[in-house]
This record gives sequence, structure tokens and C-alpha cells, in this order.
Amino acid sequence: MSNKDLKGLEVYGLTNLGEIKKNLTAPELYEEIIKNGEGTIANGGAMVCLTGAVTGRSPNDKFIVEEDTTKTDVNWSKGNVPISKEKFNIIYNKLLAYLQTKDVYVQECYAGADETSRIKVRVINEFAWQNLFIRNMFIQEPDASKLENFMADFSIICCPNFKAAGDVDGVNSENFVILNFEKKIVIVGGTAYAGEMKKSIFTVMNYLLPKQEIMSMHCSANIGKEGDVALFFGLSGTGKTTLSTDPERALIGDDEHGWDDKGVFNIEGGCYAKVINLSREMEPDIFATTEMFGTILENVVMDDNRHVDLDDDSITENTRASYPLESIDNIEPSGKGGQPKNIIFLTYDAFGVLPPVSKLTVPQAMYHFISGYTAKVAGTEKGVTEPKAVFSSCFGEPFMVWHPSVYAKLLGEKIIKNNVTCYLVNTGLTGGPHGVGSRFKISHTREIIKAILSGEIDKSEFEQDEIFGFGIPKTLGNIPSNVIHPVESWSDKQAYKAQLTQLAENFKANFKKYEEGTDPEIIAGGPII
Repeated sequence: MSNKDLKGLEVYGLTNLGEIKKNLTAPELYEEIIKNGEGTIANGGAMVCLTGAVTGRSPNDKFIVEEDTTKTDVNWSKGNVPISKEKFNIIYNKLLAYLQTKDVYVQECYAGADETSRIKVRVINEFAWQNLFIRNMFIQEPDASKLENFMADFSIICCPNFKAAGDVDGVNSENFVILNFEKKIVIVGGTAYAGEMKKSIFTVMNYLLPKQEIMSMHCSANIGKEGDVALFFGLSGTGKTTLSTDPERALIGDDEHGWDDKGVFNIEGGCYAKVINLSREMEPDIFATTEMFGTILENVVMDDNRHVDLDDDSITENTRASYPLESIDNIEPSGKGGQPKNIIFLTYDAFGVLPPVSKLTVPQAMYHFISGYTAKVAGTEKGVTEPKAVFSSCFGEPFMVWHPSVYAKLLGEKIIKNNVTCYLVNTGLTGGPHGVGSRFKISHTREIIKAILSGEIDKSEFEQDEIFGFGIPKTLGNIPSNVIHPVESWSDKQAYKAQLTQLAENFKANFKKYEEGTDPEIIAGGPII
């Protein structure tokens, strides 16, 4: 194929490609997936695809190219590992050679619902099903004529069958995800887990948006009938998707958002929901998408009659559904909302000591945002035999490029400017640690969320926790006192105090690595021991 036939792809150094299949629709991509043997159509119409050996993100295989701008901007850490330009070029040139004579699938779309700060994204895939994933997850241009002279701001080349040579290529394994901010490109190889592409562009936005004084956030967002916006931050297992999907409130987005002077906007155009043990009764909206044409079911088990079993984790517990936001009935079609009224930080406290709801001051909100606390319980991960505190700064540490204090300062400024109220909501255990206590009832958690969003909680009188300092309502609706105040549910009050003190010490020990470069006011928002 001559360069004139490359449809704009010559800018990447690509030559001698096979057929270039550009901006195919979902039905067209279904045909390609079936023709290539990449997936199987399940009952209801969803496409079931397998990722092979890698069924989740490869955090140890992600790199950022170190060059003049990133050298000083990036918070180099376990999640942001540098790689030299020379090593990037070696892998990149091998990737270009690998693609020669191969057919590729191209999608051109946007990241960011706000037109002033969005970026144009071009994704080049060797797999048709991953190109459908991109079409689901990012924002489509409704006017196809505008794609004729599309000039990408950032691009992804994703080739799962191309594997790196590990140490020879300067990476850790055959898998790699490398972001090059100078060349404005991400390359992905060795792994077919589609979430790497989604999170790569989120990482890009986490770098670009703060440069414009726009807050980038790993959170879900919804909007009430009165136009009141709520943000939900939380790590896996805390209930972020469940609690933000509300029949009485329109969903703006379930995972990635920006916050500018006009308000909140979705970075994505779709959802990538965990579906293990998903039930029609508890999650009717999300469950319905698993039976829709256009949905990709990733690593979901299917029987000979093409019925999927969402309870089967024999491939992985990290089963996923990728679908356009429009597959959910109650959404905000613009992907935008005004200034938030409430921010809810969700945590799963497996030690059974945090209250189900507590009100945060601005410094406390910034402290808990940087901390990003939840806990793992025994059996959830190899080697975890008792509850373990887990901290992920900004509730999304692997995707944050700047120092956490950069995001915290932006958050604090916007909270103050817009008079936003912040709460910490614990969806974890009460009455004792894992093995003794029980999980807060979902009915109580939903009542708490409703009280926050309606403003009913503002009628409560709050008392200050002596260690964490946040405000705990003395009473709240019909929720029993021993639920609101966990100490009342512990038979051994001294054991409760000891466990609460230990958790506070875990917070302080974790925060030490962020203290340099963080304002003393934020540090003061932490627990007092």
C-alpha cells in the first residue's frame, strides 16, 4: 500500500499496511469480530470476548517517557515509572514493523464532553473487538463529515499480539503500556485487556486538565431534578457505581470526570462496569446492558446455548461490560452538569470502626481525598488473611500524573468557591472487624445518601469524633443509633478504641510520603493521635 492510501496514518511512520477500516459502526464491527473469530454473540446480542492470559491492568508494565516536560512535571513513583526516549523508540519501531501488511481498525473520537477542553483521540487497533470497545467508551462525533480532516491531539496504537522482549527492550515483561507526552501517543502491546486503553487516555487527561486549572477526577457523577450535582469517589468494592446509579437522578458518568468553571463534565461516552455476581434485581439498569446488542462482555463465561453466567469467575473475578452511556435509561445526554452541591467519599472499612456517614471540613476533605482509603478483607487477594488498609491517592493513584497535592489544591479551591459539602460514607463493616462484624445494610446506606442529597442531613446535630475530627450526626432519620455510632455496636469498647486508633495510625503512616509538597493545612485535616 502506498503512503497516499494510508488515510492520515503516515504521521505515525506506518507504511505498507493491509486494509485500513476506519470509523466502522457497531454492526460493521460485529461482522469483523465474527469474521476474525475474535468473539461470540450471546443470547440478547452482547458480544463475548476473551483477553487471554491478562485479565486486568498490568500496573508494573506502565511507563511514561522521560523528556524535557515530563522530567519536572511528573510525580515519579511506583505508578509513574520513567522510560527513556531511546527505549521507547526501539519498541515503537518494532511495533511499526509488526503492523506491516496487517489490517487495522481506526476510531476517531473525543475525550471530554466539554467542547473547550476536550481532546481528539485516534485509536489504531489490530483487533476489531477492541475498536468496538473504543467506540463504546469514548465520545462519538455525530457529524461524520467532521471526521474527514480529523487531526488527533493524542493517539493510541494497541497491538495485543505484539510482545516486547522484556529486559532487551527495557521493560519488565512482554506486556507494555507506554505514554509519550512529547509525541502525543500511547502504545500498548502484549495485553488484550481493553481497560488499558481507557485508563491511558484518563492518565493523559489527568496531566492536561490541571494545566488549565481544571480538576480531573476518578469518580462517578449524577444530577437531580433540581439540577443539583453529586460526585461519588470510591475504590473498587465501595459501591460507587451502585450508589450513583439512582432512578431518581440522571447519571452524568460512572468513572471519569472533569470540573471546570462551568461545572462537571464526563470525560467518557460509555461505561466499563464490573459484572461479577451482577443481579437483575439489585442492578437492573446495568444488568439490562448485558443483554443488549453493542455491549462487549469481557471474560464472561457462556454455556453451549450462549447463555452467560455472571456468577462464574472461573476466568477472572474482573469480568466487565463495556457499553455506550445511552444504553442506560436515566442519563444526562449532554454528559455535563453544573457546579456540584455534594461530594461523597466512599470507603469500605473492614475494621468496623468508621461511622456510616461523617461530615468533613475542607482540610479533612482534601486529606481524605489524598489518602483514598478503603480496606481489603481476608480472601479477596492472595496472602490477605486479615483486614488490610489500602490507600490510593486521589482515589485513582495509578492514573494520576502530578503530585497528589496538585489535585487536592484544585479540589479544595473548587469546594470553597462553590460552597460544596463533603461527606465520608462507609459502606463496610460495623460491630467488629471482618469475621466478627457485619456489613452496613444497603438500605441504611441508601437512606444516608438520600439524606445527603436531599439536604435532610443538614437538620442533624453533629458531634466531633475525638480521633478523626469529622462530624458524626447524633441522629439521622430512622437509622438506629448503634448504626450511626459504631462504638455502640461493639461489645468491647476498649477494643473499639484500640482499633480506631490503629486505623488512624495507618492513615498517618501512609500520608508521610505525601507530606513534602503538601500544605500544612491539609496535613492538619488528618486524625489526631
